[in-house]
Parts: sequence; C-alpha cells; structure tokens
Amino acid sequence: MVFSSETFLFLFLPLALALYYLTPGRWKSLTLLGVSYVFYAWWRVDFLLLLIGTTAWTWITGRMIRHAATDRIARVWTGIGVAGCLAVLGFFKYFNFFLDSLTGLVGTTPDAIGVHWQIILPIGVSFYVFQSVSYLVDTYRGDAPEDVNPLDFAAFIALFPQLIAGPILRYKDLAHQFRHRTHSVQMFSDGMMRFFIGLAKKVLLADAVAPLADLAFSTPDPSMALAWAGAVAYMMQLYFDFSGYSDMAIGLGMMLGFRFTENFNAPYISRSITEFWRRWHISLSVWLRDYLYIPLGGNRLGPVRTHVNLMTIMVLGGLWHGAAWTFVIWGFWHGAWLAWERFSGWATSRSTAALLRTLIVVLLGWVVFRATSVVEAGQVFAGMFGANGIALSPAAAFEITGESVAVLILAILVAMIEPWLGRAVDGPLSPRPDGTLTATSAIVPPIAVTALATLTILKLAEQSFSPFLYFQF
Repeated sequence: MVFSSETFLFLFLPLALALYYLTPGRWKSLTLLGVSYVFYAWWRVDFLLLLIGTTAWTWITGRMIRHAATDRIARVWTGIGVAGCLAVLGFFKYFNFFLDSLTGLVGTTPDAIGVHWQIILPIGVSFYVFQSVSYLVDTYRGDAPEDVNPLDFAAFIALFPQLIAGPILRYKDLAHQFRHRTHSVQMFSDGMMRFFIGLAKKVLLADAVAPLADLAFSTPDPSMALAWAGAVAYMMQLYFDFSGYSDMAIGLGMMLGFRFTENFNAPYISRSITEFWRRWHISLSVWLRDYLYIPLGGNRLGPVRTHVNLMTIMVLGGLWHGAAWTFVIWGFWHGAWLAWERFSGWATSRSTAALLRTLIVVLLGWVVFRATSVVEAGQVFAGMFGANGIALSPAAAFEITGESVAVLILAILVAMIEPWLGRAVDGPLSPRPDGTLTATSAIVPPIAVTALATLTILKLAEQSFSPFLYFQF
C-alpha cells in the first residue's frame, strides 16, 4: 500500500484516523501499532514477522544494555544488538549482491553453481534497521529514556507514516511525544495540507517527468539532447518523489499528533556538496554523522583521517541505498567531493559559479545512481558528452510529450524558488513547537490546497500504479 493510491486515501487512512481518535488516550499507541502492522502486512504478511522480530530483538537487547552491571558488559550487549540488526539488513539487502559479485569474479553465475533463488528485499528494512541501531547506541550512550514502554517502542518502529521510506527517526526524539502529545484541529488541518502538498509533488511533478527520465536511460545510445533532458528529468523526479513522500509522512505525523524532523531543505540551491548534504535527506546525513563519522574520529584526528572518514561514510551511505556497484561509485563520487571541498575551501563558496558547479556534480552523480549498471551509466554519459550525436532522434522526439517538457520546466522552477516561497511570509515550511506550519497556511491558502488536492486526486485516478522511488532502498 502506498500513500498515492486510492486504497490508502479512501479506505485505510480514514479508517485508521477514525480508530485512532476513537481510542482512549492510554490505548492510542496500541491502535497506532495495530494499524501500522496492517499497513505493512498489506504488502506481505511474512515480512511483518521480520519487522516484529527485529523490534523484539532491539527492545530486549536494549534492556540488557540498560541493566548491565558494568560498562564492558553493556558494550558487549550493544555489539550483539547492533550485529543482530545489521545481520538482517546484510542478509536481505546484500546477499544477492555478494553472490553475484563473487561468482562474477570467477567467471560464472549463481545459477551455474546451483543457487536458483533470489532474496526479496523487505520494504523499509533499511529505515527501521537504522532506527533500531540508533536506539541501541543511544541506550549505551545514556541518551535514550530510562523507562521504555515496549508498546510505545513497537509503535515507534512500525509508525506507518514513515515506516516505508523515512525520514529516519530516533526514539530519543519522539519518546516524550509517545507519552504526551497534543491533538488539535489546527495541527490536524496543517498536517492535512502538508500531506496534500507532498502528494501533489509526487503525482503532478515527479510522476509527470518520470517518462522522460525512463526514455533516456532505456535508450541504448541516447543523443546529447535526450541524455541531458533525461538526466535533469531524473534529478527532478527523485527530488519531488522523495521530498513529496517526506512531506506526506510529516503531514500524517501531525494528523496523529507527532512532529517529525524535516528531511529536505531546498537542496538544489546548494553552493557546495557539503551544503547539499545538509539539505538533502537530512535525517540520513545526521544519522551518518552521529553514528559513523563522529565514532570514526570525525575531523579530530587530522586532515588525512578526516578525508578518509568522509569517503568511508559516503561509500557506506551509497551502499545503504542499494546493493550495486553503481551505488558504491555514487558514494565515492560524493565522498571525493566532500573531501576536496574541505581541502580546497570550496565548501564556503557562495558564488553563482559554485551553485552551477554543485548542480552539475549532483546531476552527474544522479546518472550513476539511476543507472541499472555501470555500462548503462556509461551510455548516458557518452550521450551527454556528444558521442551519439546532438539532436533528438525521430523516435525519441515522437516519445517526448509537450506535457512532460512543460512539467519539467515547472519542476525546475519550483525547486529553485522553494526557499523564497517560504521566506516571503515567515520562514521555511516547517513545524513550529506547537506543531503548526510556519508558512504553508499563508503561502498556500486552504482553498488553494483543496483545489490542488482535487487536481492531484483526479490525476491519480488517470495514471497507473507508481510506487515511491525510495521504496527500493
């Protein structure tokens, strides 16, 4: 079940909200857990057992850490707990990659050695495993709450607004909200508006430019015009797809009384890759910083070690996104730029040239990120640099619609003026301490959001099923 489906919008969500608000306060976490499990089991019931098992493992080992007699014993239990969580992620996400790479080195295939099955990747496993790991590490550090209710913790791990594709939450940031959260008509209304803005990003922008990206990456020898158009289309598709999901998750959280952290902050106005990673998938960047970069030494052990640490966390971040060499290369690419910017001082540049340079670096990285193989990425790069001709072929020109080009231009414009839309009223589109949005209500009046929601639902009814891109990670 996905947010951008009639089943979710007109069946699951109304029933889930009705049950939630009809439930007495002390039982709301139980209702939330139940509807979240139904949401996840809608895809596959058997993988719900994996989610439950990971939750139980994390909570039990967390208690062992908390009640350990010595720091050494607590550290051992932390290692055991983290290893168990990472084993789940490693097996389901990387077994196929490991086997394919190993057999490829010796010139054979998994089928040839008698392995005829492929591991299915459970949806959302990367997100809930990272949340589990952060809880265990925070417990060892003494940052997690002392008294963790197992029902609240299970509801936190399974929380359906962010279960499938984030943002990556930390229990220590939400623990007080499970004990005491405020529900109000204003917060619910603002959350609903945030949800429909995210849905519009997904349906009206991301899905509309997707065919242009698919065409460029599926064409064996794309021309320069097609390769660049397709790369830019994917750049916009990925952003509005994922940021749209994050907006919807944050909006759903507000409708349930929760305030999640922001996950995007206009990343395509960044003037360095360093700034880009402060604005893109913020919850992942913070997770990598707090649980990998700083424990590895951060920037405290000299410039060489700092550059190595940056490269390491970005390669691991690439592997987190997917088990393929393209993701390793993408992580290495960003890590190399982060290291270079720190060395050269480019990280502090604010010029227009720095903006253009950053956009080109990000765009080239997205080509590798999108490609199904290194060979496919090479074909798109060859096209971008003119190896396959300049103009569109007649076949490609026939495939490209005026609507997709117009929406691509609109998407680029929206991506570039997002900060000014928020600043024009009262700051960025983010929740205040009381849960209301700073700028959404003023910039986008309720009647405009209603019209946008209507248009989005009408468009949704016309198109075929389109899952969120980050479901695959």
